[in-house]
Amino acid sequence: MSKPYYEFFCPVKIIAGHQALEHLPFELSALSVSRPMVITDKGVRGAGLLALVEAIFSASNAPLAAVFDDVPADSSLATVRKAAQVYRDKQCDCLIAIGGGSVIDTSKAVNILVSEGGDNLLQYSGAHNLKRALKPLFAVPTTSGTGSEVTMVAVISDTDAGVKIPFTSYYLLPNAAVLDPRMTLTLPPLVTAATAMDALTHAVEAYTCLAANPMSDAYATAAIQKVSRNLLAVMDKPDDAQGRLELAQASTMAGIAFSNSMVGLVHALGHSIGAICHLPHGMCMSILLPYVLEYNESVNGQRIGELLLPLAGPEVYAATPQSRRASRAVQIILLLRDNLHQRCGLPRTLQETGKVPLEQLQAIADMAINDGSIIFNPKESDRTELLAVLLKAWGVAMVPAANLPVEVATLAPPAPMHPAPD
Repeated sequence: MSKPYYEFFCPVKIIAGHQALEHLPFELSALSVSRPMVITDKGVRGAGLLALVEAIFSASNAPLAAVFDDVPADSSLATVRKAAQVYRDKQCDCLIAIGGGSVIDTSKAVNILVSEGGDNLLQYSGAHNLKRALKPLFAVPTTSGTGSEVTMVAVISDTDAGVKIPFTSYYLLPNAAVLDPRMTLTLPPLVTAATAMDALTHAVEAYTCLAANPMSDAYATAAIQKVSRNLLAVMDKPDDAQGRLELAQASTMAGIAFSNSMVGLVHALGHSIGAICHLPHGMCMSILLPYVLEYNESVNGQRIGELLLPLAGPEVYAATPQSRRASRAVQIILLLRDNLHQRCGLPRTLQETGKVPLEQLQAIADMAINDGSIIFNPKESDRTELLAVLLKAWGVAMVPAANLPVEVATLAPPAPMHPAPD
């Protein structure tokens, strides 16, 4: 793709490999910090992952100064303030985030407070309201999906107002991301599948959205290839350390890609489903991705068709006529989703989640139309079109018309769930 102008930025140092964690004390010393505070959650501690990090720092004669392990699945302003106070009380000088997206986002927000002072996090909300560098921050992801370790965004819940607050700044980027397969070996199958599909969606949307550029394309296609080659193998053999490392790298590559090219309609709809129905983000992405690609195919079928190469390999790509590559790429994603459903029960439709009532689809469409991600989708949408995509993702074709709400029944009957792969 030729672009008259674009920008690409990723200053995060990537430390990856089977003994990557052992390099973390050196990274701290290189920045002249010695009193790290770990931010994590109870799940990470329970899985024994924190003990591994503690042992590494003890062996380096640089024990951790503080540990805050009370980050919930959906972090809040109160959690951030509480963690920041621990940081100050223990006189820490840097942060280590060990966990998934919520932990890393919390650590970014804590870094704002301990660097800028005070407890009013909201004054820094929105885009680019930070004006100087923050304290050193190191991210150790324990899932392979969010890419938060290389993004400049944090999202924190304001529980009093009932809204999620975004923070966006280049200064939120961690100094380094540590990708060590030992940190994801204990992930349950369902979480492994959902987070990997989250990474795949990041990469696919990064490649197909309006702000894609040659640099983000390179990271996106590499991420897609790593997920397609390794996910099912890891599902069948969860202790495959090399496969786990490949998925971790895929997540980070996808994070770099979409940070520099944005995402599209899958995320707009997913954000709305998460807000209204509280469905996990990775699960939303997995369900919605093929149906959004089908919707977008009429305007960017060529770009979607190009994804067949990293998804299925050169033989399948070469054997598929150019006019059919887009639909074949969608079929490959559907087949992957079906295989994951068989292995771990990952839902294939919104209906199968049991958390998305049919009557909520209109409200989801209404919210999604105002989501910022929709701006970068290659095809413009109205509420009726969004509702049609949601109906296919819900699996409404399997429901008798007489049982549908009036506003749903008046729409044209949706297409079958998906064609059988060739």
